Amino acid sequence: MDSGRTPGTRRARLSDVAAAAGVSPTTVSHALSGARTVNAATRERILSVAHDLGYVPDRVASGLRRRRTGVVGLVGDNIAATPFAGRIIEGARQAGLDRDVLLMVGESGGDPQIESDLIALFLAQRVDGLLIARMYHQRVPRPAVPDDLPVVLVDAAPEMGWQVDAVVPNEAQIAAVACERLTRAGHRDIAYVGTTDESRAAHGRLLGVRSALGDAGIPLGDHRVAFCSSDAAGGRQAGGELLDQDAPPTAIICFNDQIAMGVMQAAARRGIPVPEGVSVMGIDDLHPVADALDPGLTTVALPHTEMGARAMTRLIERIEGTRPGADHSVQQLTGWLVERGSVAAPPAS
Repeated sequence: MDSGRTPGTRRARLSDVAAAAGVSPTTVSHALSGARTVNAATRERILSVAHDLGYVPDRVASGLRRRRTGVVGLVGDNIAATPFAGRIIEGARQAGLDRDVLLMVGESGGDPQIESDLIALFLAQRVDGLLIARMYHQRVPRPAVPDDLPVVLVDAAPEMGWQVDAVVPNEAQIAAVACERLTRAGHRDIAYVGTTDESRAAHGRLLGVRSALGDAGIPLGDHRVAFCSSDAAGGRQAGGELLDQDAPPTAIICFNDQIAMGVMQAAARRGIPVPEGVSVMGIDDLHPVADALDPGLTTVALPHTEMGARAMTRLIERIEGTRPGADHSVQQLTGWLVERGSVAAPPAS
C-alpha cells in the first residue's frame, strides 16, 4: 500500500491533515476518533486526505492525553493446549480492533503464580483493563490488581464476594439442547457421563441434564450416571460401565467431546454400533475430535467466540466509563446443536 511518503520525508502530522482538508486540528481529531459527531461529507474528506498523506495517529500521544494506552491484557490458563482458546482470543481481538484497542495475550499454564506474574507484567505495561479467561467454566479468585482497573472474566465466574463482570456459557441451556435432541429421536432411557473435575461446568451440566430430562418425564437414576476424567480414557472406562449393564441405555450424553470419543470407543470394543446400537451426544464441538470420529459426533457447540467478543465489549465500556460502576453482571450465552451422525432412533429391541 502506498503510504504517501518517500524515504527521508517526515511523518505526516495531524496539523498537516487539517491544513490539507481546510479544517481545524480539533475537527480532524474528532473525525478520526469518532469522539464527536462530524458532518459526513467533512469526515469523508478528512479520511481521504489522511489516507493520501499516509497519516497514522500517534497512539502514545493520544494515550497520554486520555490517560489510556489503548491496550488490554488477556490472561488464559491453558491457551496453547485448548482449541477453544483461539476462538475466545479471536472474538476479543476483533471486538477490540473495532474500537481501536489492541489485545496482549499471556498464558499461565494453570499455575496461579505464573498468572500473578503475568498480571503484574500487564500492569507494568499500563494496560487499560484485563480479561481473565478459563478454558472451561469455573470460579476464579480475585487477583492482586488496583481497585480502579477494569476486569472482566471469560468462561469463568468470580469467587463469592468479588463483584466483577463475567461472560459464561449457559450450562443448563446447553444440557437441555443435548437432551432435546435425544428425546426428539425417541429415546427414553438416557444416561449421563460427567466429569470428576470440580467446576461450575461440571455441576451446571449435570443439573441441566437432570432438569431437562425431568421436564420430559424421564428419570435419571443413579445407575444411569457415571463419572470419569475429562478425556477419552475416562470415557472408555465410564462408557464401558454403562454399556456392560444388563439393560444398557439407548443413549448417552457426555460432559464433553473427549469423553464422548471414549464412550464411542467403548461401544466399538463391545460390538455395539453407533448410532444404531447406542446414540452418543457430546458437548463442546471440539473439531479435531467431533469431525474425525466415524460417525461424526453430534454435539452442542459453546459460544467461545461470542464470549470473547462480549467480554471485550463490556471491558471497553468499563474503561470508557459508559457503564455504571456498580452494575456488575454475569452474562450467560447459549449454545447450539451441531448435527453429525452419532444420534439415531433407539434400537427396536
